[in-house]
Amino acid sequence: MITELLLWASITLIVMAGCYNTSLFLLSRRRIRRSRSDRKERLYVFLVACLNEEKVLSESLARITSLPARNFMALVIDDGSDDRTSEIALAADPDLVRLHRRTPPNARKGKGAALNDGVRHLRESGLLAGHDPADVVLCVVDADGRLDPHVVQSVDPYFDDPKTGAVQVCVRMYNRRSGLLARMQDMEFVVYGDVFQSARRSIGSVGMGGNGQFMRLSALNTLDGDGPWSDSLTEDLDLGVRLIAKGWTNQHCTAAAVSQQAVLSLRRLIRQRSRWFQGHLQSAGLVPLILRDVPTRAALDLLYHLSSPVLILLTSLLPLSFLVALGATTVASVQVGHPLVSPMWLLGPYLLSFTAAYAYGFVYAKRERELGLVRSVLLAHLFVFYGYIWFAAGWWGFWRMLTGQRGWLKTART
Repeated sequence: MITELLLWASITLIVMAGCYNTSLFLLSRRRIRRSRSDRKERLYVFLVACLNEEKVLSESLARITSLPARNFMALVIDDGSDDRTSEIALAADPDLVRLHRRTPPNARKGKGAALNDGVRHLRESGLLAGHDPADVVLCVVDADGRLDPHVVQSVDPYFDDPKTGAVQVCVRMYNRRSGLLARMQDMEFVVYGDVFQSARRSIGSVGMGGNGQFMRLSALNTLDGDGPWSDSLTEDLDLGVRLIAKGWTNQHCTAAAVSQQAVLSLRRLIRQRSRWFQGHLQSAGLVPLILRDVPTRAALDLLYHLSSPVLILLTSLLPLSFLVALGATTVASVQVGHPLVSPMWLLGPYLLSFTAAYAYGFVYAKRERELGLVRSVLLAHLFVFYGYIWFAAGWWGFWRMLTGQRGWLKTART
């Protein structure tokens, strides 16, 4: 009886999620037209928060300093590194790259604290003197982030709308050809950007992704607290919601991307996702703010998004309940001497699990034309199984929260 209840409860959750995902897929296919206005000269400041990033920082700075943009700089925030991170920053173009060192006991308190200190340094150092905060755009780039050369040209028109507070670009994996695990991460970010984020442009609930997020300084100045970023493990999610609550519009740009390094170890990947999961759990504290200050349609979508950790934990019971039910049916079939169900019994679980794979394969094939539609759909079937890592990461993150562990699980670079 309990097994059947778990099975039907899990099926109900999957059907609800399927309807939601289908709605977002249809919304994501809509074209968004932007009104044209006079162009303005803006200052772009790329914030690169670093903790022992000597393996990847040089390439990222080389990409930033070679951007064909007119008015920009990069600020490397060394958050107490004990490797060559600062040396690499100092070796870059001094006209375009500045270094801000953080030292103990203030350093190593999380990415949000490092970014807040970087913004404070920009204000106090005079680097922004003479610039209207409305015309200063800050961009968060991870130390392994590689921006597309045309990223500024693609993002800048969004800020012509004075209501735009932030713009998130697409995220890709630059080592996506390094194995199946890397390919799955690339598909994950493509699907999230091209389906979920693109659809949320019509809803008004676009989120920030931490890497490749562009923010108007005047928008950040309206946020309450000691700095724009909170101490949440998913400070980017928190920031995006608070900007929407302040009346700003978040946009998603599909014409440019930042590429980052995919994690090639399954254990490290689950470790990274457990941090994200725990951060989502922490974001439950945003619910009163959403209910009070966010328009209804966007609020409903954000509330559903914030509930995803609970839904993931509940959905993780489906494979277990399905296997138990299948085992019980198999035993009963052996006892009576003939099958109790036909092979068509497997059609239902297949449709529940893999219908989305065809939509995801279609979306990914448009980004990775070299793979073709058939191979992309086959990869999307594997992507469904790849999604099971969220079950392991979810329960790990939930355990960390129950036991009061809040330490930053930094992803190691290679």
